[in-house]
Amino acid sequence: MIHLNLEEYRDRVLGCWMGKNIGGTLGAPFEWRRQVNRVEFYTQDLGGEPLPNDDLDIQLLWLVALEEMGVQVDANLLADYWCIYVTPHWAEYGTAKNNMRLGLLPPQSGSFHNDYKDSCGAFIRSEIWACIAPGCPQVAARYAYHDAILDHGNGEGTFAAVFCAALESAAFVESDLRRLVEIGLSYIPADCAVSGAARAAVAAFDAGKSWLEARDLILAGFRGSSHGGAPELTSPADREKGFHEGKRGWDVPSNIGLLVLALLYGEGDFAKTVCTAVNCGEDTDCTGATAGSIFGILRGYRAIPPQWVEPVGRKIKTACLNLGELGYFGSQLPQDVDEMTRRTERIARQVIASHGLAVEFTGAPSDLSALQAADLYAKDPSMRSLAGFSTKPSAPPDYANLNASVHRFPFYEVAVDYGPDPLVKDGVPREVKLRIRNLYKTQDNLRLHWYLPEGWQVSPSADAVLFAPTGWLEQGSTVEAAFQLSTARMQGDVTRFAVELTIPGRPTVMLVPVMLVNGNAICG
Repeated sequence: MIHLNLEEYRDRVLGCWMGKNIGGTLGAPFEWRRQVNRVEFYTQDLGGEPLPNDDLDIQLLWLVALEEMGVQVDANLLADYWCIYVTPHWAEYGTAKNNMRLGLLPPQSGSFHNDYKDSCGAFIRSEIWACIAPGCPQVAARYAYHDAILDHGNGEGTFAAVFCAALESAAFVESDLRRLVEIGLSYIPADCAVSGAARAAVAAFDAGKSWLEARDLILAGFRGSSHGGAPELTSPADREKGFHEGKRGWDVPSNIGLLVLALLYGEGDFAKTVCTAVNCGEDTDCTGATAGSIFGILRGYRAIPPQWVEPVGRKIKTACLNLGELGYFGSQLPQDVDEMTRRTERIARQVIASHGLAVEFTGAPSDLSALQAADLYAKDPSMRSLAGFSTKPSAPPDYANLNASVHRFPFYEVAVDYGPDPLVKDGVPREVKLRIRNLYKTQDNLRLHWYLPEGWQVSPSADAVLFAPTGWLEQGSTVEAAFQLSTARMQGDVTRFAVELTIPGRPTVMLVPVMLVNGNAICG
């Protein structure tokens, strides 16, 4: 059992939200400019209030979702909140919303026709998951996965969010920054670009490079295009280095590298940490805000110098939420970092109880003697299951369902795997795989039936019987079946199906939605 001093936990959560507000406000004027900045303090006349920042906005929404719907939220539930409350139409936010309106569920909502699935929209909202699962990176990573796939699907943006959430959760019980980076990296594929950029930052620091040299190394190896592909947003000095060129939307690897750079070169000094993040350029409100929040978790609100707090005050200002539906013009949202801290704690207590986590808040000094360092790292990747909350909290996730929408029932999880995309064309059979995971201790025969629209065929059969081994067998509890769906002529832009699963002798009925997009009508 991990015993966390309650006042220390509160101070760290408050430090997280205050650091987020400060770093985001500091970096906002330089957002998406590829240049070296020379910031030492705020450059705006703030009048005692922070700037609105979407980095924090969606975390406010997730807090409301947790309060309204309970702590067992998943991507499908969060998708409804996204459609109702998230207002922007830009980049990955807008693409995801368009896909959801078409009917696509996560992760297809974040993958399909999304040039920005490798951008920064998800890691910037990772702190809420860490703060409600302190010292439990497996659980924080799982929440972050469900969040990130909404608008980043199978992209690098999802890996960045999982990396940050795991690191931030572990930071409640681990103070060594190098170890925290390794903990975060253990939850994402070793060969992904986010991992490569983070490791490049560590290698540059170890080699004694200056932060400017480290910055250039990261941009040389892991940059996307300048913002919107506009070369004028890249400084002349960086254009001479060829840094204006790159893939559109491939933004998050470099920004995670610069985040790790700022944490390392900040050397435990708040001002140096957030200013280094902003001075590296790129998505400066995001890197500055996340650097500030991680500092706050590590060292607490008390470690943030008062001169950084006074100009921004304690309010929270929103930028991209539908305030008309969130109480009386947003009154349902936390109005300041103190209220955000109190409400975060309430949800954390529910998460600890609901997931049976080995964490206890206490009035005594924190006692981490029962914590083994290995407990914070992801386990063997072959044992991971990130897509659902069905496994034990100690079982970390993998990415087997990055192309599959996952539906959870009391005793089963059903993943509908579309492969790279959900498109289908006239007269061309389209494979859809069902992966069915038994979560319980009894083995069952499952009856499966496809409900098909007129004119559609499924092979090998619309009916099947599948044996589902007991959930206690871990990997062996998953059964997979592949089906070919086809029609001579698609009608409309999308076609919806339902797969019914029943268990003989029990009243269980599981209806699983399947949706295919007309590939004749959508180009690209």
